[in-house]
Amino acid sequence: MTEKSTNITIRVNNHSSIPKYIQVADSISEDILNENIKKQHRIPSINDLSDSSGLSRDTIEKAYKILRDRDLIFSVKGKGYFTADENSESKSTIFFLINKPSSYKMEVYNAFVNTIGNKADVDMYLYYCDEQLFINALKKNINSYNYFVIMPHFKSKAKNHVCYTPKVIKAIETIPKEKLIIIDNSYTEISGTFAVIYQDYKQDIIHALEEGLEKLKKYKKIILVYPTKLVFPYPTGILVGFINFCERYDFEFEILDKIYDDLEFESKEAYITIEEEDLVHLIQQIREKDLVMGKDVGVISYNETPLKALLGITVISTDFKGMGEAAAKLVLSNKKDISKNPFNYIERNSL
Repeated sequence: MTEKSTNITIRVNNHSSIPKYIQVADSISEDILNENIKKQHRIPSINDLSDSSGLSRDTIEKAYKILRDRDLIFSVKGKGYFTADENSESKSTIFFLINKPSSYKMEVYNAFVNTIGNKADVDMYLYYCDEQLFINALKKNINSYNYFVIMPHFKSKAKNHVCYTPKVIKAIETIPKEKLIIIDNSYTEISGTFAVIYQDYKQDIIHALEEGLEKLKKYKKIILVYPTKLVFPYPTGILVGFINFCERYDFEFEILDKIYDDLEFESKEAYITIEEEDLVHLIQQIREKDLVMGKDVGVISYNETPLKALLGITVISTDFKGMGEAAAKLVLSNKKDISKNPFNYIERNSL
């Protein structure tokens, strides 16, 4: 390692809304990745860079933490900070297969990539729930990657959701089990021992609604809006679990395929929506009829987003970020653990 400190020029836009510590981290990252700052070279201390840049020590300290998390720098006690020695030839390569380009799936992917950092190269492939696209992608890349992270969601000829098809199972079985990680769905269809982070859609919705049971009891009827005419269908376990819950606790229930215009609201109904469009349409009609969410009409939405938190919408949701992070840790540790991803009931004012 080079002991003499390398000068760093930081590019910061004082008029940008991006926090300065992120701008500092991105500026240094770019110079390291472009080799304007050489590998295993010492860089200025937090205090020195604060003095030379005119930025606060707290800003530089936060920036250095981001760089450490990205595995671009490391510290040596008594000596200071150094840029990491990245040997790209020895890095693992990961093929990440995502079934659809939704914000939720991308949250999983982004969390995975951020947790992996510079320890591996990750390539994403979208197969749009299509059996043949998935199989072709595997055949083409089966010998090119160290790991295959797969979200198995497919559609039948009738456009219904299926976890796997016989041809898909056959294709997945060609992947060496030490290279396979199944996430976001069931795994028992595949033989052997491999890493898994799964969802149980049927039991998840039952347990989540049980957590909200006391609030749900004030409603006479629960309505699930379960779309059936989508390009990317939702798992039937959601529907089955909902019906089982309602029958177990003696709720009157109804299943709609969408939120229709001019809904006939009856007294004390609770709606569970899955699609964002249905949630928006439902809220609009509640407001137009001067009804009160959480009092006249209950609203639960499937899958958490920051906007739902801001609007005070009760949600039932898996932890997408946690799923991505957990999958990355399985790769980094080379473990073959099987774990269920957390599924949460988050109560807010809409119920």
